[in-house]
Amino acid sequence: MIESLSYLPHPTLPGDELAGHFTDLAPPLTARQAAIESARCLYCYDAPCSRICPSEIDVASFIRNIHDKNINGAAAGILKQNILGGSCARVCPTEILCEDVCVRNHDFEAQPVKIGLLQRYAVDHAHFASHPFKRAAATGKTIAIVGAGPAGLSCAHRLAMLGHDVVIFEKEDKAGGLNEYGIAKYKLTDDFAQKEVAFLLDIGGIDIRCRQVLGENLQLRELHARYDAVFLGLGLGASRKLGLTGEDAPGLLAAVDYIAALRQADDLASLPVPKRAIVIGAGNTAIDMAVQIQRLGAEEVTLVYRRGFDAMTATHHEQDIAKANQVRMLTWAQPQQVLLDAGGKVAGMRFEKTRMEGTRLMGTGETFEVAAETIFKAIGQSLANDTLHDPMAALLQRDGDKIAVDAGFRTVLPGIYAGGDCVAPGQDLTVQAVQHGKLAALAIHHDLISKVEAA
Repeated sequence: MIESLSYLPHPTLPGDELAGHFTDLAPPLTARQAAIESARCLYCYDAPCSRICPSEIDVASFIRNIHDKNINGAAAGILKQNILGGSCARVCPTEILCEDVCVRNHDFEAQPVKIGLLQRYAVDHAHFASHPFKRAAATGKTIAIVGAGPAGLSCAHRLAMLGHDVVIFEKEDKAGGLNEYGIAKYKLTDDFAQKEVAFLLDIGGIDIRCRQVLGENLQLRELHARYDAVFLGLGLGASRKLGLTGEDAPGLLAAVDYIAALRQADDLASLPVPKRAIVIGAGNTAIDMAVQIQRLGAEEVTLVYRRGFDAMTATHHEQDIAKANQVRMLTWAQPQQVLLDAGGKVAGMRFEKTRMEGTRLMGTGETFEVAAETIFKAIGQSLANDTLHDPMAALLQRDGDKIAVDAGFRTVLPGIYAGGDCVAPGQDLTVQAVQHGKLAALAIHHDLISKVEAA
């Protein structure tokens, strides 16, 4: 997809200098900083930070372990609940979860304990002689997982712990899913996603097969017949449409496609970079896109959202990152028309100003134009229709544009489970996808063992 931007110029800075623009967004804590920060924790009884954590990490306990210099114990406690605790420490919106409810927010300090950075410190500085979790006795069961993203990897690791063998089928060239292809480069640096995958696989019993695409060279019916259970961790592969004429013109691209190319680029100077860019959206992907294209050298980046700042799904922390990187943010404006030049390429966009009438968003009739060589859409993703092409997959019940599941992440088809962004429950957070995978693994194990005992 990014080939549609090939006519654009490349960055003026060399690749090694550009790489310096994508170092850690939040530098890690030193040992001294971790000691001071962990001492600030009150180790609350029934700690609100632990209760709000989507992956049920015992936050107070791991921070106490850091304070007591038991780093391995802290990391083991984190990873027991969230095997991708390292990446989640970097990308989880702690500012609206554990740190938001920290009791330190409510005294004269008005400054929560830096839980995310402490979690990162524990995982990064643990030194295990071998994988910290051992496999249970072999059950003789093998489970197929479609998708090697956070949900699929979490499910696979927990199933392996429980004694099952796992085969993961992944459509891309690498495992990792969103962590490998969809997160801003400055949030997950130093090839961390692949290092985390390698660590996870050390438990054994997990085989990953890449370039396997459901609906193409992989059929759900065959997986269902061949394996004892199937877990679908498909993610969301289709970018939503703006519904405007000119949407397929050169210069208009899904933000996730560019972010994936950026994360996989060996030389950032090889990427096409416009002089002026528009980003349509209000979530973290929109912020990631706007900030990264600015750091690559775009002179003017404008992020546009049809409602106000308070309605944005990107947190205030993410919005501050955009502002700190000189991203121009326009609210109360919705796309009306893609503007093209004489050659049919993107030249900008016309917007209509909006306002609220009661609970309804209304156009005002007043328009304005923003000039740009590239428009990146970050208006959300949906389950790709071609993903569920085969006859058996078509039988999966849908909840809106996602797969319907019960509390155990079971679909309506016996033996087939689903979790992560492709299912209805949740907020499309990495940490929540990890929890889905873990809970689905427990349900799969329960169901398989129950069948054995019943027989």
